[in-house]
Amino acid sequence: MGVSISSAFDSGNIRVISIEDNEIELEIVKDHQSDFYQWFHFRLTGARSRDMVLKISNAGGAAYPDGWTDYKAVMSTDREDWERVDATSYEDGVLTIKLVPDTDSVFLAYFAPYSIERCLDLVSTVAALPGVDYESLGHTIDGQDLDYLKLGEGDLVVWLYARQHPGETQASWWMEGALKKLTDYDDPVTRTLLKECTLHIVPNMNPDGSKRGHLRTNAVGTNLNREWNNPTQEKSPEVLYVRNRMDETGVDFAMDVHGDEAIPANFLAGFEGIPSLKKEQQALFDLFSDTLKKRTPDFQDEKGYEKSKPGKANLSMSTTQLAERFGAVSMTLEMPFKDNDDLPDAIYGWSPERCRQLGAACLDSLATILPDLKAWKADK
Repeated sequence: MGVSISSAFDSGNIRVISIEDNEIELEIVKDHQSDFYQWFHFRLTGARSRDMVLKISNAGGAAYPDGWTDYKAVMSTDREDWERVDATSYEDGVLTIKLVPDTDSVFLAYFAPYSIERCLDLVSTVAALPGVDYESLGHTIDGQDLDYLKLGEGDLVVWLYARQHPGETQASWWMEGALKKLTDYDDPVTRTLLKECTLHIVPNMNPDGSKRGHLRTNAVGTNLNREWNNPTQEKSPEVLYVRNRMDETGVDFAMDVHGDEAIPANFLAGFEGIPSLKKEQQALFDLFSDTLKKRTPDFQDEKGYEKSKPGKANLSMSTTQLAERFGAVSMTLEMPFKDNDDLPDAIYGWSPERCRQLGAACLDSLATILPDLKAWKADK
């Protein structure tokens, strides 16, 4: 058998254009009913010890072409350990990946994948623990459950949710780290959080897009993070289910976890432009950011998105919608597809393990500012 490429598996995405000896031309497939694309995940077989050149010829038309500059693809032989392919380059709209596989079965991806099966394992493990309530909030367009977990018994209402954009798998690795910490009942930080907070957690907001190998949308091409002002059963049932439950519980503190294609850093995006912005609300956001920066050198606050002008926030996004709708201290956490340039790792770049560690650090930071959050809620 010769060299072959396949992607007919959970979160797979690639199209073969041609295979000529050791050079393969590929294209990333667009999200269904959408023009978004950038996520790729495929298997290369039959190429042991061969000098392979893989060219993704439509990379220049991807959603965020600036994301290819200084980017390195990830590769794995066991689907557990994902190393960077140093010989990755981008020029004239083509992403080129050069490698000499050690085995006849190698997986390559945009970032370390996080499968639906792994997510089901995580949710099932956590749901079986004492003190954890599980519920399916409803079914997605493809018929998958929208998993929801509830922990703790405190007055502060905390929401953590990840993977609105399915190709941003960093968010699932972050969630794995956060849930590991929240279910370590010997951890004094965990015990404090469970005493003072009720935590509502949606590990994967977009299981359909995740399984289909999408970058940014659900089964019908909807960008969920532009639906929070008017979600519908037809286009965005995932947001509708979650926002309806939030209306029942209220929201004091919320984190929406994402990945960013272009910026080589971890950063937060907030709600500065909402019409009802309160200085105390903004001060608590800033306090959390400052605390997280002190907690881990993998977080910084100099690189990030441009802040909205007063009254000009986009309320279709979850962070701004929750801040306006509930007066919440809400935020979007962005992690890089590339690396943290302030603390680079030549072998792994930004990695699943660092995502997990950042998840734990975020919870440590939340626990640190609990007295301030409680005082603010009492005065609201």
